[in-house]
Amino acid sequence: MNLESPKVTVEKPAQYIFDQLTDVKNFEKLMPENIAKFEVTGDESFIFALKGMPEIKLKLKEKSVPNKVVLGAASDKLPFTLTGNINTVSEASSEVQLFFEGEFNAMMAMMIKGPITKFIETLAQNMHKL
Repeated sequence: MNLESPKVTVEKPAQYIFDQLTDVKNFEKLMPENIAKFEVTGDESFIFALKGMPEIKLKLKEKSVPNKVVLGAASDKLPFTLTGNINTVSEASSEVQLFFEGEFNAMMAMMIKGPITKFIETLAQNMHKL
């Protein structure tokens, strides 16, 4: 299952956005209002839970300065990645788009597609909070 957020323009340089996204504690600022839990568990990992959803642990898997940050599930039960692509628009602004990729059976994909789509759209819309 592959999902993508709309592209959002942020009035910050790409390097700034990259630095913010590689510091996992900053993801708390991006979370939707219905977050039930957010806990940093290490320099490159955190756990979060939305109301009515199970806890998910994410960890930093890959970084490509200043254009790409990849987070992945720490558990093999639900294998997925969340990739942030950052493109420079000008010296003072950049464009960010999030991509969710996961391998799920058809039933699971059907159940989570809506909530995950809404989740990554919210993360993208909140980029200006960084």
